[in-house]
Amino acid sequence: MKKFLAMLMALVMVLSLAACGNQANTPDDANKDDAPDTQELTYAVEAGSAGEEVANEKGWNINSVATQADALMEVSAGTSDAAIIDLLMAGAMVGEDTSYPDLKVTDEKLNSEEYGVGCRKGSDLASFINSVFGETYADGSLQELAKTYGVQEALLEQSASDFVASETDSDVKYIQEKGKLVVGITEFAPMDYKDANGEWIGFDADMARIVAEKLGVEVEFVVIDWDMKVNELDSKNIDVVWNGMTLTEGVMAAMECTNAYCQNAQVVVTK
Repeated sequence: MKKFLAMLMALVMVLSLAACGNQANTPDDANKDDAPDTQELTYAVEAGSAGEEVANEKGWNINSVATQADALMEVSAGTSDAAIIDLLMAGAMVGEDTSYPDLKVTDEKLNSEEYGVGCRKGSDLASFINSVFGETYADGSLQELAKTYGVQEALLEQSASDFVASETDSDVKYIQEKGKLVVGITEFAPMDYKDANGEWIGFDADMARIVAEKLGVEVEFVVIDWDMKVNELDSKNIDVVWNGMTLTEGVMAAMECTNAYCQNAQVVVTK
């Protein structure tokens, strides 16, 4: 009899444990298991960009491509699960009545950042550009230009700034003597992109033209490998990087940067 009771109690315990196991596996838990794991997704990012930096910090799988536009193409083609790009670009390129109506921007902002213009380390060109920022903000033309390209909400206030020329090895003098300001860019709406006639336009492109005009020189836009932007500057293939460039610690250590002129964030784009 005792043996029978012991066996019966053991059976009851087994059934109780099984019931507990079934209760733990709720529908909500099942949904969590089915949810995509961000660690398993592949994110297309522009090589050398703030988006790549954020993805690396989070330990995500990345597919480095040449430009942010290429990152969007990767998602549209299904060769990457998502893209990490600038919020300002996403507003111009993603969603209804844009180049990528089949894509969407997720709600989460991965960071908060600011744009600046990059010059050679020690260059007085950054000081000259700051003076133009202050002047055009004071007369309202900078705000009007921002409205033209839909970035007025991101525009940062610019204070008056005097140009301080370098006593030796002046970049401004070098540019004026050669008669041309060479601007390094990538295709990045609404900052730098081509119009129907193949001309470079955008908030950054138009501001670069204003600076060139005040320098008394022509402007030339050169598409660069974004990951090589510092090398392009140092080798004097270009005079300035002006393409919605995030002011990261690495960028500011490698370049002479202007004051920040726009706010931005990195966002995730999916199908």
